[in-house]
Amino acid sequence: MMDRYDALKLENQLCFPLYAASREIIKQYRPFLDEIGITYTQYVVMMVLWENRCISVKALGEKLYLDSGTLTPVLKSLADKGYITRKRCQKDERVLIVSLTEEGKLLREKAVEIPPQMAACVNVSKAEAEALHRLLYKILERK
Repeated sequence: MMDRYDALKLENQLCFPLYAASREIIKQYRPFLDEIGITYTQYVVMMVLWENRCISVKALGEKLYLDSGTLTPVLKSLADKGYITRKRCQKDERVLIVSLTEEGKLLREKAVEIPPQMAACVNVSKAEAEALHRLLYKILERK
């Protein structure tokens, strides 16, 4: 018979293994990102910029599921490192546009080996990783 408090057991939560796995994956990234001098959050921002070259802060936040309060210090740090520029849109001063610099484009070459290095750190098959990827994005689509 199920106890009415079973739903409160940590082992019965979906959120906890997601949280713990996320922390573990980010920890696994740390040595690779330390080599190129950026944090995980800076890395995901740069991945979006390597794909798009320039993007509004609002669109960047939507892609990364991050609010502007989280993004602002990350963008400032990346700008201080010379990887990005932040400029107001000429058509609408309220819109802040983030663009890659030449240094930011060069950083991509240093980062290109990180995904295969990370794949070797995670104990799941390619098929399992693809299935997990689909499931996680299914959860994110509910927003």
